[in-house]
Order: sequence, then C-alpha cells, then structure tokens
Amino acid sequence: MLKHSDAYSTNESSNAAASTPMATRKKKSAAKSTATKSTGTKSRHKATTKLFILDTNVLMHDPTSLFRFEEHDIFLPIMTLEELDNNKKGMSEVARNARQASRFLDEIVSGAEHAIAKGISLKRHDADSATGRLFLQTEAISADLPPSVPVGKADNQIIGVVIHLQKREPQREVVLVSKDINMRIKARALGLAAEDYYNDKVLEDTDLLYTGVRELSASFWDDHGNNMESWKKDGHVYYRVRGPLCSELMLNEFVYQEGERPLYALVKDVAGKSAVLETVKDFTHPKNSVWGINARNREQNFALNLLMNPDIDFITLLGQAGTGKTLLTLAAGLTQVLETKLYTEIIMTRVTVPVGEDIGFLPGTEEEKMTPWMGALEDNLDVLNKTDDEAGDWGRAATRDLIRTRIKIKSLNFMRGRTFIKKFLIIDEAQNLTPKQMKTLITRAGPGTKVVCLGNISQIDTPYLTEGSSGLTYVVDRMKGWSHCGHITLARGERSRLADYAAEVL
Repeated sequence: MLKHSDAYSTNESSNAAASTPMATRKKKSAAKSTATKSTGTKSRHKATTKLFILDTNVLMHDPTSLFRFEEHDIFLPIMTLEELDNNKKGMSEVARNARQASRFLDEIVSGAEHAIAKGISLKRHDADSATGRLFLQTEAISADLPPSVPVGKADNQIIGVVIHLQKREPQREVVLVSKDINMRIKARALGLAAEDYYNDKVLEDTDLLYTGVRELSASFWDDHGNNMESWKKDGHVYYRVRGPLCSELMLNEFVYQEGERPLYALVKDVAGKSAVLETVKDFTHPKNSVWGINARNREQNFALNLLMNPDIDFITLLGQAGTGKTLLTLAAGLTQVLETKLYTEIIMTRVTVPVGEDIGFLPGTEEEKMTPWMGALEDNLDVLNKTDDEAGDWGRAATRDLIRTRIKIKSLNFMRGRTFIKKFLIIDEAQNLTPKQMKTLITRAGPGTKVVCLGNISQIDTPYLTEGSSGLTYVVDRMKGWSHCGHITLARGERSRLADYAAEVL
C-alpha cells in the first residue's frame, strides 16, 4: 500500500530499482539516495536524480504534482504553459486545476527570475518533500522529429523537447510524464522514456483495499480465549479478547466465524493486544426487517448494522451491480427519517457522467434535471413501496407521496458552501468522484448528519480516474479505523441469476 507521499509509481516493472521513478520508492530508497547525495560528487548527484518533463494533462489532473517528485528535477516546456493558459477558463474541475497549477507556478517563479536558467528550488518549507528544481523552457528548441510526425501538434512539440533534453543531458535519465496513453506510445516508439502519473493512486492493487470484514481462524478462541471477559448490554454480547490478532484489527471492522457456533461481531475497541468484540444484530430475521427488507447474506447484514447505527457518521459501501447497496441504504434511510425520526430528510446526489453519448441540456428545475440520473432511486423506491402487502393500492400511493416529500435530489454543482444538519446524505456512483470532490461533499456534513457513499470501483466513467485513484478508494483507505466510520465490501449479488451470471462472465 502506497502512502500519499510515496504515491508516484511506474508501470514498467521490468526496469531495475535504479530506474524506477523516485515517487514509488519507499522511505528506505529515499534514505539511500540521501546518503548518496551527501557522500557523492556533483556529477554523481546529477546521475542519481532524474529530469521529468510534465505534460499539461498531469498538471490539470493534479496541480500539486509539481511537488511530488522529491529530489528529482522538473522541466516544463513552453507548450505546457500555453495549454494551461488555453484551459484555464470555465468552472469545470479541469479549469480549476489549470488555474491552481498556474498559481503554484507564479508562487515558485516570483522573486526567482534570475535563477530560471539554473533551476528554481521547489522546496517551499521544511515539511515539503520536494527538494528538486524547476526548469522552464527559455529558448527555442528545434528537435529532429521523424518526417512522419507533424511538427505543429502540441504533443509532438513536447516530445521534441524531450528528444532535445535527452541529447543535451546524456548523463541523466530524462522521462516524459503524461496521462495521455497515445502520447506515451508515441514517445516510446521514438525510443524515449515515458510513464503515467500515479501520484494520486492510493493503492497499486485494489485487491489490497480494506474490505471491512475479516474471517477468524478456527484456532481463534484457542489463541485469544485466555482471560477472556464477556458481558451483556443493550441486547448485545461483548467479549474482551487478548492475543496477537488484536493489534491488526480496525475499529468498526466486522469479524465472523462460521461453524456449529457461528460468531458475527463488530470490533468496538482496540488497545494494544486486547480488543472488545460486540455481537451484531441479526437483520436476516423477519422480525428485524428494515422497511420490509431483510439482509440476504452476511455482508448485507453487516451493512445494515452500520446503516442503522446512529454512532456511525460515515459509511462506504462497495460492491458489484446487484449487491443491494442502494436498496439497503434507502431502506435504512426511510426507517430513520419516517419512523424513528433520527434524520429530517434524505438527500441523494450523484456524479452526472454519461455512459454513452450525452443527451444534451435537460429542462426544468435542479431536481427535474437530475431525475434522469436517478433511475436507481426510482427502481429501489418501487421495490420498497411494495414491501407492505397489507396497505393496498391506496395505502401504497399515500406512502409513495409521503416518501417523495422526504427525499431531495441535489446536483453536485451546487454543493460548495452548504451545510446539512440532521440529514441522511447518500452519494451514489461515488467511484466517479475525484478525491478533491469527495472531500468537498463529505465536509458538507453538519451536526447529526450521516453520509453514505455507494459505488463500484470497476465501473468508473470519469476520464483519468482509475480504480486506484478514485475518490471512493481514497476515502475507504483514509477513513478506515475511525470510531465513527464503517466500510463493507458487498460480495454477493442478489439482483437476479441473470445479473449475477453476467457480472461474472462478461
């Protein structure tokens, strides 16, 4: 698992460790390079640091990328600055990032105009990991591009700069960093080193992502049962266990053990090599139904325990299509809004990224414009409205109207600056959010508000976002272990046998 400061990596696993980008190295590598710098000569220093040429899309994807290369140097072609200028207008995320990148550059260059040729230090303060230098293109560069490569295209001009720098500084490694796959292919075809920008990746392998569920081994009680304490409180049984596994457990992580005497419990407290386990409520039993819905498998039962727990303020639910994320969340939300009145209303929002061609502008108010994106809400409300068999058609119609008054559909575009008090906030399709957008949404929560993020990281439609860099992956990794946060990865589909089979084979 990469830490945020270590998050730059290469996809060229065949390269030796010496040719791997600095930002993928762990602290040991950083310490090693520091030792090399302190003992080596100036020429050796040049040989151990690389020169990264940044494409414009890297800066527009992450403006802080300027400070993510640690001791290595950065070169910005004049075409990168031109493209930044061309993309700075508008209210989109790309335009905002372009403006922020320009501000960072202005901050770095201001007062250091005399040092542009020698390189401007990227270190802003003592806590900054960037110790390299920033170089700007200050001269006309005419590189020898193959005749088949058109010179007028911006991407090819940047490739020309890479060729020029490679010839000018043969003693060091010159690497092009771009989010554009085709540009990286062209650069490699011309014999240049080119890599993707992975700094924003939380994980290299999403299989390592925290699932929120842990199976206990058959020998768990033998290893952790000595001096065990148990007691009952508020309908739950508590166990205080001691053993080597306790230090690995996370707060609000679910543990289970199948067998003759099954155990389904939540980690309530961890202190060194001891932990407190709390047995969970059984939502698979009809008497514990939530708005007429019962859990159909172990993970759904764990999810309902989180959703119905007033002490949990933030919940993330991951899972493939048909695992019941939206249905369980809406059932829990309606119960706590209309029955227990713990929250005043449900607010639902999602990223409006089309799967196919965009259908153009939509008429009406904010809620009417969002309606086509809320098909999942309509489908699940239909299911929930049919759970009461005794109500009859008139009763169900009245319930539907009551539900409509308590569910608000909001657009992400108007979230900044808002504060939600005692609301049940559902963020659907959260895998399409960037980490920055996710932070903006979660920080809208005021007193008494519960935030639930739903998503499937294998269905990302936002350009430049991957499973490892999605805002949903980011919050799962960063928020785990907090006493008021819970996460469950739903494993089994419950939609239909067709949906389950299609998800598996297609």
